[in-house]
Amino acid sequence: MNIAIVLAGGTGTRVGADIPKQFLEIMGKPILIYTLENFQNDDEISAIEVVCHKDWVDHVQHICKEYGITKLRWTTVGGNTFQESVLNGVYHLRDKISPDDIAVISFGVSPFCSPDIINDSIRVASEHGNGISAEDYVLCTCIKDDDYSTTQNLIRETIKGFSNPWSFRYGELVEAYDEVIAKGMLDDLEPHTTSVYLALGKRLWFSKTSGHNFKISNREDLERFEGLLLLKEKRLSEGKEVDY
Repeated sequence: MNIAIVLAGGTGTRVGADIPKQFLEIMGKPILIYTLENFQNDDEISAIEVVCHKDWVDHVQHICKEYGITKLRWTTVGGNTFQESVLNGVYHLRDKISPDDIAVISFGVSPFCSPDIINDSIRVASEHGNGISAEDYVLCTCIKDDDYSTTQNLIRETIKGFSNPWSFRYGELVEAYDEVIAKGMLDDLEPHTTSVYLALGKRLWFSKTSGHNFKISNREDLERFEGLLLLKEKRLSEGKEVDY
């Protein structure tokens, strides 16, 4: 099976909203539902687990029922940090799925994570043990000396940026978290599952993404999302194809 672990525990303070950003409605629908619909409509996904704050569990279950997210099987309480929330979601499935199943981890606020992106991540993970959606850098890059200047450049052709989602063979994922916890490393890692693997010297394998597959982090991202939705609606009304 392929199981989506969708992370929806953030507070959304950077967008300046009164509620967590994943529950903000854009064009009449919560952002989280746009994300979940990608997994709901993907034949490769067997079940969905949503990880959220304890105060929002009932709301998640309510909106999933309202919008027909029938693949939702588990709603799990997150932790105090992003890494703890991932860990809670992963460990909650210990006695529910098999080691050979693929866990597909996604931000709840990545609404353009389309089924073809999801499926390529699953394909790579099935072949290599993990599949990390990633993209090439097109901007010139540098190392910050401080917040205002630099004297060191990076060669952009040698750099990849991690996107969304990240898929893992479940048994290997649990073993990786068990190992970093046993070694007392978890709290010192950058809060991302890929950091766990890299800290253990494991190889990460790239899968496809697109320029539209972004995470909503701030007010500008919200405006970008709404603009793309309006453009999508216009193109569909004109009978044109849309690839996001």
